Amino acid sequence: MSGRTEGGATERGLCRLAVAFLLVALTAFLLATPASATKIDDQFHAWLQADLWPEANANGISRKTFDAAFDGVKPNLKLPDLVMPGKKATTPQKQHQAEFGSPGAYFAEKTVRAVTAGGRTRAAANVRTIAAIEKRYGVPGEVLLAIWGRESGFGAAKMPYDAFEVLGTKAFMATRKDFFRTELMAALEIVERGLAPAGAMKSSWAGALGQPQFMPSSFLRHAVDFDGDGRADIWNSVPDTLASIANYLVHYGWVKGRGWGFEVTVPEAVSCSLEGPDQGKRISEWADMGIERVAARPFAARELRAEGFLLMPAGRSGPAFIVTPNFYVLKQYNTSDLYALFIGHGADRIAHGDSNFSGRWGAVGGLQRSDIAALQRALEAEGYDVGSADGLPGFKTRRSIGKWQAREGRAATCFPNADLVTALK
Repeated sequence: MSGRTEGGATERGLCRLAVAFLLVALTAFLLATPASATKIDDQFHAWLQADLWPEANANGISRKTFDAAFDGVKPNLKLPDLVMPGKKATTPQKQHQAEFGSPGAYFAEKTVRAVTAGGRTRAAANVRTIAAIEKRYGVPGEVLLAIWGRESGFGAAKMPYDAFEVLGTKAFMATRKDFFRTELMAALEIVERGLAPAGAMKSSWAGALGQPQFMPSSFLRHAVDFDGDGRADIWNSVPDTLASIANYLVHYGWVKGRGWGFEVTVPEAVSCSLEGPDQGKRISEWADMGIERVAARPFAARELRAEGFLLMPAGRSGPAFIVTPNFYVLKQYNTSDLYALFIGHGADRIAHGDSNFSGRWGAVGGLQRSDIAALQRALEAEGYDVGSADGLPGFKTRRSIGKWQAREGRAATCFPNADLVTALK
């Protein structure tokens, strides 16, 4: 691997001792000096040299690559979810990712239609490419188009950030340092292997790259050269972009021949607390409980024999769905029920025309993230599994709310609101 000298065993041993001493000194310095009295960018550059560079070097990253990646880079303190040196992490009041905000707002018709109209236009312009990708990977073209449109506006969205600035800042001082450190190492590997120059590594505020918005580790695992030019180019090549998305979904278990799910009506007698990927039943069993597809459409016979899962992303205050395992493959792309639902819904509209959900989104989602985290901690104290007290109302939180409501003799709504926050304090 590059960056190592000949006969390096003894040298590496001495380097480890020197690095260990430097890390101890740096840690003592950071702990003893309040952030207000020290320039954070100085701490950042000290961390780069004393902590990150030794690991990068050990992983085969050359000094040339490392210096090119961080040339002129300073920590970006405007990024979300940062923890200043000397401070403790707290649950933020606001949620910066739309996927974890108000369910109804996420499906604004203007947003959905931009993806569906754009998807149909691109489907017509890339008929042969999409057909070839469908044949190789078994993922419907409309799904690939919906992801492409949602992630980068079909490549039109600007990526205003330097990936090394974003990933470096977050690896140094984010709430999920280890995750971003891994991604930062993957970004360095991309440059080291000549897959992209350091200057081309433009990203979102979360460090995601290119038209499919892959994190660097996903690029290394899933990016595909589908146009045959010798490199996987997710920045400029439509075939590579679409095939890379398909390859990603197949890696996570996309089941060929099944869709993502169906909108349904759920009788009041069926508890919303039955939601979740760990409470699957044959779709015929859900049908026997009185769950029906909307618009009087029957479930296909092959689907009745297959497994499905109840999804109620706004509890009783929004549309309900029976989803397939493919829904949870879509969720691997972005760990949000709303995101996966947007992609499935958008794909249906690209393929079959623009028609909205039959159910309506209620007026939910107005709580601060910190309020929901307090509610989650209260439920945890009573023995409920909310997944994580992170202020994000995922399926474990939603169904725990429903179970608590039922235990207290309340109507189960399975979604947080201000009254629940007060009642559980």
